Amino acid sequence: MIYIFVFFNDKGDNKIPTIMSGRISADIEMKDSGSHLGPDELPYVHKVGKPPKQDLLKEIRTALKETFLSDDPLKPFKDQPRRRKFVLGLQTFFPILNWAQDYSFSKFKGDLIAGCTIASLCIPQDIGYAKLANLKPQYGLYSSFVPPLIYAFMGSSRDIAIGPVAVVSLLLGSMLQDELDPVKQEHEYLRLAFTATFFAGVTQATLGFFRLGFLIDFLSHAAIVGFMGGAAVTIALQQLKGLLGIKKFTKKTDVVSVMRSVINSAHHGWNWQTILIGVSFLAFLLVAKLIGKKNKKLFWVPALAPLISVIVSTFFVFITHAERHGVVIVSHIEQGINPSSVHEIYFSGPYLAKGFKIGVVAGLIALTEAVAIGRTFAGMKDYQLDGNKEMVALGSMNIIGSMTSCYVATGSFSRSAVNYMAGCNTAVSNIVMSMIVMLTLFVITPLFKYTPNAILASIIISAVLGLIDYDAVVLLWKIDKFDFVACMGAFFGVVFVSVEIGLLIAVGISFAKILLQVTRPRTAVLGKIPRTSVYRNIEQYPNATRVPGVLIVRVDSAIYFSNSNYIKERILRWLTDEEETFKNHPRVEYLIVDMSPVTDIDTSGIHALEELHSSLQKRDVQLVLTNPGQTVLDKLHASNFADHIGEDKIFLTVSDAVLTFAPKMEQA
Repeated sequence: MIYIFVFFNDKGDNKIPTIMSGRISADIEMKDSGSHLGPDELPYVHKVGKPPKQDLLKEIRTALKETFLSDDPLKPFKDQPRRRKFVLGLQTFFPILNWAQDYSFSKFKGDLIAGCTIASLCIPQDIGYAKLANLKPQYGLYSSFVPPLIYAFMGSSRDIAIGPVAVVSLLLGSMLQDELDPVKQEHEYLRLAFTATFFAGVTQATLGFFRLGFLIDFLSHAAIVGFMGGAAVTIALQQLKGLLGIKKFTKKTDVVSVMRSVINSAHHGWNWQTILIGVSFLAFLLVAKLIGKKNKKLFWVPALAPLISVIVSTFFVFITHAERHGVVIVSHIEQGINPSSVHEIYFSGPYLAKGFKIGVVAGLIALTEAVAIGRTFAGMKDYQLDGNKEMVALGSMNIIGSMTSCYVATGSFSRSAVNYMAGCNTAVSNIVMSMIVMLTLFVITPLFKYTPNAILASIIISAVLGLIDYDAVVLLWKIDKFDFVACMGAFFGVVFVSVEIGLLIAVGISFAKILLQVTRPRTAVLGKIPRTSVYRNIEQYPNATRVPGVLIVRVDSAIYFSNSNYIKERILRWLTDEEETFKNHPRVEYLIVDMSPVTDIDTSGIHALEELHSSLQKRDVQLVLTNPGQTVLDKLHASNFADHIGEDKIFLTVSDAVLTFAPKMEQA
C-alpha cells in the first residue's frame, strides 16, 4: 500500500514552482526569519507517469469477461477432476440436483403447505387469465401444470410461483387478436398462440445461454411501473364485460372505446343478476385482501378467497339456474392433461414471422417480470439468483410448454408473495401446485361448468389492482421527475392507446433517458472546502472557496463521440461565465479539468480535448488534467495528447495541481 503525504506550512508567501513533480522547488520563499525550508520539508506532489503498455488481447479478454461472464460462472470448475466437472455441469443446468441433497421432511412440510395454498389461488386465476388471452379455460390450467414442473428442475429461485399472469395474457391476446379473429379463426389463432409461446421461450433461453441478460435492464424501473399500472387498469376495464353481463363488447383495449361500449350497452345490455354476483364477490375478495395486508399471519385468507368465491358462486348458480336468466357461465372445460401441440406450431408459412414477433415481445415482458420477482424474494431471503440461469429455465419451460398446449408462463407476483408467506423452502412448492392442477384437470374440471364469468372477472380485477404501485409513483415524483414522466408516459400510452403502444413508449422513454444522460452529462465547478485539501461542487457546498486565477471543472461522465462536443462547449461556457462574473478578480490563467469520474474516452473525446486546448491557448489559459484513470491515461499517451499539453500538466489530484500553480491558495 502506498501512502502519499502532503505537508503544508501556512507561514509566509510562495512563488509558483517551476517543476511539476517531486518536491516543490526550493525557490518557494518562506518568510520565516528570512530562512528557507529544507528539501525534506517541502510539500510533495506525486508524479502521474506514463502507464505501462497494456496487452491488447488481455484488454479484449477482460472486457468480454466483464460483459458476459462478470459473475465468473466457470470458477467452480477450476482444478476439478473430469467427473466432478460433469456433475457440476449437470447441477448448473438442473439446480435441483444440488439442493435436493440437503432436502428434508421439515422442508417438504413447508413446501406442501405453500404448494396447496398457491394452487387454490392459481386455479381460478388461470381460468380467468386464459380468457384474457382469448383462449379456452383449460389452456390456462395447462400452463400451470407443465411449466412449473420444468422450472422446478431448472430454476434457481426458491420462492417464485410459475403460471400465466394477467399482463402477459392481455399482451398476448391483444397482439394475437390483431392478426387473427379468436372466434372465426379459432384453430389458426390457437396455433399462432403456441407459435408465439415457442419463440418467447427461444428468446428467453437464447438471452440466458449467451449471457445477454443485461439487455432487459434497458427497460427502466419507472417505465415498468407505468406499464404495469396501465395494464392493470386496462385489464380491470376489460373485465366490465363479464362483471356487468355485457354480450356485445368492443375488441379494443383503450379506455375511451371500453367506456363507450359500457355506456352504450347500459340500457339494454347489462344483466342485474350478473352484476349482483360480480360486485358481491368482488367486495368479498377486496375485504379478504385487506385482511391479509393488515395481518401477515392471515395470508391464507386472500389466498383461499378466490377458490371459495368460485365454489360458492358455482353452487349458487347451479341451484338457482341463473344461467337461464342471462348469467353467462363457463359451460365446459375439457377434461384431461395437456395434449401434444408440436404439430400445431407454425414452423413455416406466413404466420411464422408473426408468431416470432409476438413471441419476442411477450417473452421479454415475461422475462422482465419473472427476473424482477425472483431478485426481490432472493434479496428478502439473502441468497444469490443467477439471472442468466433463470432465463434459460424460463425459456426451456416455455419451449416445452408450447409443445404441450401451454401459452406463455412466467413468475406471478401475487402467487409468489403467497408462496413466500406460506413458508415455501424450495421449488418443490411448484411441483405440489402442478400436481394439484393435474388432479383438477383429471377430476374436477366438470364441476366448473356452472362457474359464472362474473366471478372470474371479479377475481381478475382483485388480482390486477395489486399491480398499481401507488407508493412507487409517489417516490418517483419525489426522487426523479424524469422517471415520473417516463412512468406516466407508459401508463397513459397503455390506457389511452393500446398495450403495444404503451410498451413502445416505455422502451422509448427508457432509451431516451439513457441517451440524455450520455449526450448531456453533468459538469460542475469545484471549490476548496475550508481547512481541507478537498475540492467539491460549489453548488453542493456553498462555502467552498474558488481559487483565484484558476477554474476547476469536473466532468461526471465518460467522454464519447456522443457528448464530446457538448463537454468541450460546456467547459468553455464555464470559463466565459467565470470571466464575466468575476471581472474584478485575477484573470483565469489555469483551467483544471478533474477527470476522476471519466471512466473512458474515445477518439472523438481526444479530438475534443485537443480543440479545447487550442481554444484555451488563444485565451492564454493553460489546460491542466487531474486524476485520469488508467484507460483514459493510456489513450492520452497513445494519441500523444499528454505530450502535446506536457506531462507536467497531468496531476494525481486537484490539490496537487493547485499546490503547483496557486500555492498560496492551497496553503490557506
